[in-house]
Amino acid sequence: MNQLLAIRVFARVVEAGSFVKAADSLEMPKATVSKLIQDLETFLHVRLLQRTTRNVTVTDDGARYYEQTARVIRDLEEIDGGFQSALFNPRGTLRVNIGSSVATALVIPALPEFFARYPDIKIDLGVSDRNIDLISDNVDCVIRGGAIREQSLSARLLGRASCTTCATPAYLQQFGLPTHPSQLDHEHRIVSFHLARTNRLIPAAFQRGDEVIEVVGNSLLSVNESNAHVAAGLAGLGVIHTFTYAVQPYLDSGQLVPILQDWRPAPYPFHVVYPPNRNLSNRVRVFIDWLVDHFSTLQ
Repeated sequence: MNQLLAIRVFARVVEAGSFVKAADSLEMPKATVSKLIQDLETFLHVRLLQRTTRNVTVTDDGARYYEQTARVIRDLEEIDGGFQSALFNPRGTLRVNIGSSVATALVIPALPEFFARYPDIKIDLGVSDRNIDLISDNVDCVIRGGAIREQSLSARLLGRASCTTCATPAYLQQFGLPTHPSQLDHEHRIVSFHLARTNRLIPAAFQRGDEVIEVVGNSLLSVNESNAHVAAGLAGLGVIHTFTYAVQPYLDSGQLVPILQDWRPAPYPFHVVYPPNRNLSNRVRVFIDWLVDHFSTLQ
């Protein structure tokens, strides 16, 4: 039995919660994964996993073994990664997931510079405003906005984005210029944003000094995708409250006009998030470092 391989496979089954998902992410036959786990349990004389027809759960012994071996695997990967970084150019495919407005406005336009620097790396880019499971979806890293609540994940701060409230000149000519966020509740229309997975409306947050106001607003349209949100604002369907980077070109051209500029929430943090126990290959490391450098000028 290759014990180190068996330990790596065991860790992936624990993280994925499934033999099938672990096998897919490791590009191994499911039978090979099952055999390695059985051999490891026989070698240790303990039951590491409880298997049913629907799911896999970790035993108490399995949880302790995972916790202790995960530290060893991380140490080995750091050692290997250090040698690989010095000897080889990063190569291979990265699986990355990011939100639509971040992809359109920030990441994709800058990718030519990344590929020029690392021509042997390919990126499989998933673009979605929904949160995904990095382990079960076999993703190397994601960019997420807001506070990081999953303590089991590693994260690096990329930057903080400001928000802008704006509307088209034609809309403002028809409805007037609001001077207080409360006017968006009755005298104006707001293009609402709701989460794709839960359908929950996200209120627009405003802050001036110590005063904080959240506005749901009166809306004819609610969308669940960032680029569609901006498109609705450009169509004159209402006021939009969104990240400045997403609307900056339209503010510069005059297609959108900023309003309520003295009412802005605190800057919104963005992080790159990745599984702590996943092998951070050299290609993942250089991509994360590139993101941190690229986002350093985010406003």
